Amino acid sequence: MTASVWQQPDKQHAISYARAIEAEYGDKFPQAIECLMGGLEDSLQFYDYPLLDSRKIASNNGTERANAEIRRRSRVVGVFPSAGSYLRLLVCYLMEYEDDNQSNRCYLKAEAIEEQRRLRHAA
Repeated sequence: MTASVWQQPDKQHAISYARAIEAEYGDKFPQAIECLMGGLEDSLQFYDYPLLDSRKIASNNGTERANAEIRRRSRVVGVFPSAGSYLRLLVCYLMEYEDDNQSNRCYLKAEAIEEQRRLRHAA
């Protein structure tokens, strides 16, 4: 039921939905509700960026994907001869990842982010 908080059409609806959950379950699960309400404002920040795809900025899928790719590439090598060799592999992957982000294959387009910043500062 709580995942629905982040699927509301706007921030006000999400806050209202969270408060309804708090009223319904606050007595049964006080620690869970405290955790939900304590981090609610931070977790709803993606609503402040309507031009960006909320599915992309409301999750940490990009970070998880990068970590999974680093693990995959590390497993191929197996045992690294030194910490420096692991660091070189990591840096090479991150440079490749950054090149993809600068191209059309990026997760979030830099132009969209800049446009959103410009609109926020103008308001």
